[in-house]
Amino acid sequence: MKFVSVRDLRGRSAEIWRELPQEHEMVITSNGRPVAILAAVGESSVEASLAAFRRARAVDAVASMQRRSVARGKDKLAGADIESEIDASRRARRG
Repeated sequence: MKFVSVRDLRGRSAEIWRELPQEHEMVITSNGRPVAILAAVGESSVEASLAAFRRARAVDAVASMQRRSVARGKDKLAGADIESEIDASRRARRG
């Protein structure tokens, strides 16, 4: 996978756009840190590619929540405790 700085993207954009179909995806960096992913898509696959990307993000978000739950010891809560937490959260939201 190719990494491209924001500066290179600005200065060599035509070259980068030409390379993208062969690379398939590139990681855009700012100050050495990844900030975006540039992915090649075809006209007929834009919606499917976007849906796949969104699914992957959702799976990552759930995995992250599960890791935080384990780190906080919340993975061992009983069903009644979970219901109690949900009720308390709902009450707090209502004000």
